[in-house]
Amino acid sequence: MRLGWRAISGPALTAGILLLAMLLDRLVPTSPPAPLFVGIVALAGALAGLASAATTATVAVIGAALFFLSRHGVSGLGAADLVQLGLLAGTAFGTVGITGLMRERLLGSFAAERRSHAIAERLSAALDKVDIGIVLLDAETRAEFINRAFRDYFAVPDEIADARPPFIALMYHGRDTGAFELPEDELGTFIAQRMEMVRVGDATPINIKLRNGEVLRFVCTALPDGGRMLSYTPVTDLVRHTDAPARADYYRSLRDPTGRKLIRSLRVAE
Repeated sequence: MRLGWRAISGPALTAGILLLAMLLDRLVPTSPPAPLFVGIVALAGALAGLASAATTATVAVIGAALFFLSRHGVSGLGAADLVQLGLLAGTAFGTVGITGLMRERLLGSFAAERRSHAIAERLSAALDKVDIGIVLLDAETRAEFINRAFRDYFAVPDEIADARPPFIALMYHGRDTGAFELPEDELGTFIAQRMEMVRVGDATPINIKLRNGEVLRFVCTALPDGGRMLSYTPVTDLVRHTDAPARADYYRSLRDPTGRKLIRSLRVAE
């Protein structure tokens, strides 16, 4: 047991109350404040743990015995005094066990929570370093985490991203900022389709073309708790610089989610 104000507060407070009770007993006959001692034992266990609580309980029981001895002497101890001592000892040391166990479990929970928080912070920092956009949604499709890549791809300000916006709000933000390379009359259908994919947890990869020329492969992954993980992988480099320029339209068509450009390319080839 480390000596500090937490560790010595229980025994010191118990000893002080015992001395005060002995002084008062010389003026007005009284009994040791057993319920108060039990409360101090519980307080000591909560503040400093099992060792401090056990020390406090020992001081309380020994002090109560000295209290009775100072009043009656050894020969004057009666059955009632011994019963009081026994009840105090049983209750005090029972409180030691209960509070000590509860404190250990509580400290263990706090330690586990701190470890989980540290792991979450490291994971968050790591996900902010990758070029894949990551969004974690809860079961109500609110964004619990939005990494830096997604914020950059869709120009999402930190104040919006950190406010746990619903996924529909992120889609409308992309529409309002002109992020998608789509005709305006197709944006409503596009957003509705993405929302439906997220709702049902459809893991079919979809390529999303951005107005700045980048192409992101969107995948929705259903999580065990009912949430969703959305990933936006850059696939713009599917058109390789070493490919023949005449085949560029064909490779670009591979990024077309509807396949219309691919169909046109194949028809021209025929």
